[in-house]
Amino acid sequence: MPIGDPHGAKDFEYTTEGLPESLFMAAVPVRDPLKAVVFYRDVLHMPPLYAGPEEAVVRRGSATLRLYRSDKVGINTGIYLGVYDPYTFHRRLIDEGVQFLMDPKKTPMGVVTSFFDGDRNILYVIERGAVPCKEVKEKTGDGSA
Repeated sequence: MPIGDPHGAKDFEYTTEGLPESLFMAAVPVRDPLKAVVFYRDVLHMPPLYAGPEEAVVRRGSATLRLYRSDKVGINTGIYLGVYDPYTFHRRLIDEGVQFLMDPKKTPMGVVTSFFDGDRNILYVIERGAVPCKEVKEKTGDGSA
């Protein structure tokens, strides 16, 4: 339950101030953060902001990933990285020997592909600027996707 106006006004209304506006970072479990950095740095060209034995953070553009030590790897992360062209991304990573779960395909959200990182985690790539189509929005009932 909201606390309301700290000064006791009864007609206090919340604004959008303080609500989430972007995704700051996503986390990916890895067996060894120092080894995982090699894949993210050399294949995805996401240089590390820092790397240690328990966690590392890599970034390219506004995409920031925290790689944290875990015994539970090989998961479907649900993380979608935006790229200009998923088809070019797919060709480039195929040349790097990366295994894909799904070849690029058109979806209601845009063109998507998915691949495995060095710990067999599944990550997705979607065309940058993709937006949910009208049909997807209508399925939620509240206009959100």
